[in-house]
Amino acid sequence: MTSRTVFGLVFLVCAALLGVAFYMEYVMGLEPCPLCWLQRFGFIGAGLVALLGLLHGPSGLGVRIYGFMLAVISGVGLALAGRQLWLQSLPADQVPACGPSVDYMLEVLPFFEVLSTAIRGTGDCAEVVWRFLGLSIPGWTAVFFCVLIVVGLVLLLRGSGQERRAL
Repeated sequence: MTSRTVFGLVFLVCAALLGVAFYMEYVMGLEPCPLCWLQRFGFIGAGLVALLGLLHGPSGLGVRIYGFMLAVISGVGLALAGRQLWLQSLPADQVPACGPSVDYMLEVLPFFEVLSTAIRGTGDCAEVVWRFLGLSIPGWTAVFFCVLIVVGLVLLLRGSGQERRAL
């Protein structure tokens, strides 16, 4: 499998995960919390890196650079998912208060204050509203971010071009 194929698969996975997120929001009626929004941006970032890698078709050092960027962005996404999982594990009396919606915060607060509030998380982030095979939404995003980190690290360490096998 060439690195270009790997980048194409990563892009498709990220697009599918974002499709699931929008399905959950608009069809199932699940309102995303601030940390959910940030995790979406993590998948958008990883997907964009993969799309650029797919379109560019790099070899050698270029594959390593894209792999590094994929691993770093996915690492940030994993940290955000871990933060939300930690909030979900807190006893009820230690959960932070619920906050306003992201849309409202963006209207009335400066951007960096919205970002800071989102990273800290709110009581909304601690609520488990959906599970599949025992994992909540941030549990599944953590799994996918881990997969993307591994793919990024393999690309970084192997740095294969079009003529060599990437994975």
